[in-house]
Amino acid sequence: MPWGRIAILAAATVIVFGTVAAVLMILIPAPRKETDDLVIGTLATFASLATLFGVMVTTVFQDANALFTRRKKE
Repeated sequence: MPWGRIAILAAATVIVFGTVAAVLMILIPAPRKETDDLVIGTLATFASLATLFGVMVTTVFQDANALFTRRKKE
């Protein structure tokens, strides 16, 4: 995977994280507790990692043998 694609994928992941965190900060009422901030960060992390996984599965790991390769018998 070339460095340009990696940079774009990393930037997209950061943008998804920031967007989800910002939306959740707006949706959860103002007097937030520490656990609310923990939930916001957790959901934003989950969304960004799900996005990363989805992009990787649909682009890089399209080959049926990408995650599993058989060893040659000697």
